[in-house]
Amino acid sequence: MRMRKKRHFDERYSQLHEMLIDIDKSFDKNTKTKVEAYINPTEIFGNSKPLVLEIGCGKGNFAIEFAKQNPTVNIIAVEKYANVLIDACEKAKKENINNLRFMCTAAEYLDRYLRPQSITAIYLNFSCPFPKKKYAAHRLTHRRFLDIYRQIMQKDARIYQKTDNMQLFEFSIEQLSQNGYLLHNITLDLHNSKYLEGNIMTEYENKFTAQGKPIYRLEATLSEASL
Repeated sequence: MRMRKKRHFDERYSQLHEMLIDIDKSFDKNTKTKVEAYINPTEIFGNSKPLVLEIGCGKGNFAIEFAKQNPTVNIIAVEKYANVLIDACEKAKKENINNLRFMCTAAEYLDRYLRPQSITAIYLNFSCPFPKKKYAAHRLTHRRFLDIYRQIMQKDARIYQKTDNMQLFEFSIEQLSQNGYLLHNITLDLHNSKYLEGNIMTEYENKFTAQGKPIYRLEATLSEASL
């Protein structure tokens, strides 16, 4: 179902330019030709701090709290839908968060905007599970996305995934293991595990935890063979 456009969207969105990364979308998304239009994080943030990525940031709760707790890094929060992203941008602007910017694009184009080996960490928080098998290639831990992450990750970078969906979690473990990644710190119940310290709760995480659902979590790094 198509999301209803927010009231006064165009006016509100036009006032958020300082929170949004301006990317060149002039390439034809229907062509297989890859067009590189790399952003310059040093110009965007005014410094060269380590760069962290959240893919599928939704309303921005995680990204905003992460930026507050980690002033020594810069974070780019990615969201495909501008209609969703506008809420996150407005929150971050109101709180005057300087080490956070938002990018409106789909994950399959990230290697067109982010330079190779530029990212120190990737967060995948409660990504859409796309439960039907025919949509498996849309899952953010499918091998086609893992190939993109491999290009933009630094050698010692780490992927962090959280989900409430067991099928997606099992799929992720399989895909990561088969595509040149090493798994670390896996838990089937984050909130009753030793990995809870420092955990930043997302909107969905609060909801699912309140319902008594377990939260699945893992970390992944590039194997030496995949570098």
